[in-house]
Amino acid sequence: MAQQYYNCNMAGFSIPAAEHSTIISWGRDQEKEAFAYLLEQFPSGPVSVVSDSYDIFHACKHIWGGKLKEYVVERNEDSTLMIRPDSGDPTKTLIELFAIFAFATCGGYTGELEVSVDCANKTESDLNIEIEFTYPFRLHQVYFDVPTCDGKGRERLFLLGDYSSSAEFFVTIAVFAFLYSLGATVVYIFFQNKYRENNRGPLIDFIVTVVFSFLWLVSSSAWAKGLSDVKIATDPDEVLLLMTACKQQSNKCFPIHSPVMSGLNTSVVFGFLNFILWAGNIWFVFKETGWHASGQRYPQSTTEKQSSSYNQSYSQGGYDQESYGPTSGYNQQGGYDQQSSYSQVGGCSQQSFVQSGPTSFTNQM
Repeated sequence: MAQQYYNCNMAGFSIPAAEHSTIISWGRDQEKEAFAYLLEQFPSGPVSVVSDSYDIFHACKHIWGGKLKEYVVERNEDSTLMIRPDSGDPTKTLIELFAIFAFATCGGYTGELEVSVDCANKTESDLNIEIEFTYPFRLHQVYFDVPTCDGKGRERLFLLGDYSSSAEFFVTIAVFAFLYSLGATVVYIFFQNKYRENNRGPLIDFIVTVVFSFLWLVSSSAWAKGLSDVKIATDPDEVLLLMTACKQQSNKCFPIHSPVMSGLNTSVVFGFLNFILWAGNIWFVFKETGWHASGQRYPQSTTEKQSSSYNQSYSQGGYDQESYGPTSGYNQQGGYDQQSSYSQVGGCSQQSFVQSGPTSFTNQM
């Protein structure tokens, strides 16, 4: 149908994907080797690896984000690695994983730029000046030595700017969000009855979720601005402007390579994805609170209405008020007393067939 109506060359396709049996067959101690083997078998193209056979958080933080991080980063853009968490609470699991990715890509970053200074006096030239910087991006503390090209030796320079506040704020929110979501998952799994015992637990969860949604938005925005400043401060062309030798036309200064910022760009993306996840989770947490339950008004069903109407008419004496009531032939004008054998509270009630008056003729006879 897709080919017929939409001229689609390929209506569907699949990618290499691991399952739990292919991972656990290696054993828990060799889970890293199992992941590495899959990357080696499929060096190009997307590949999906189930990673929750033992501990999804350990796999993401220590294996994918640690031991195999270089292998993952080296893959081409069209060779996406998909890490599958196939179990657990979907909302909380995603929140925890995205929090791990956020602070791991930012907090574990190390960048390097390289420039070259070719002096007129070749003996003073330095063609490979490497400048390394790391999180938390206190660039004003990062120094490097460069030649002056005037016979006076080398000078020590520093990068410009301190962007640690936005970076540390971002990572701090990510860590606390991970810890809270991890604790909430434990409560949901092992203390579900305690959590639903009263409205206090859901209310606390709702308030914390709203707060973290706001903090994710603020921290991600702040870090996005801080990252743009870091990119400017570590641009090799900007760094060359700091060097005295590069201000002389007789010397040649040029950049060799810029720092790789893909990891930091990913951290910003994960930051805003965390905001979307936490903001979307507000609705699910709100449904657990008493506010949502008290706001619902269920209409009375037709069966309940019919039953209520029937009971009302039945209890008011559907038999005595119409058939055997005061206007019936067996009441005040009858041979029995004013209170007939069928009382006025219902012909078939507890007073049925109970004579409340004397059985002798009254004075009216």
